[in-house]
Amino acid sequence: VGEQVSLKCSFKSSSPITESLTIDWTYRPVTSGQMETIFHYQSVPYLTTVGKFKDRISWVGNVAMGDASIAIQSPVMSDNGTFICSVRNPPDV
Repeated sequence: VGEQVSLKCSFKSSSPITESLTIDWTYRPVTSGQMETIFHYQSVPYLTTVGKFKDRISWVGNVAMGDASIAIQSPVMSDNGTFICSVRNPPDV
């Protein structure tokens, strides 16, 4: 609580990495079970502009190195839940 936390995500692809590569981070809180997209990447990071993680997520990954990690600033206990990282690099998924 109160510090920056890194959510690590690494990937490997048999296809060359192009601008078609996308990364989506989704979050499902423990209580409601309602999933929401909290981060999207396609050529550049798109930070969420709504919801509980607004202005608290930063891109710390490097797609050339197979890293799709993000960081959350000032986490609180109510952030607890399931975080899912999905990487698509057509034709790989």
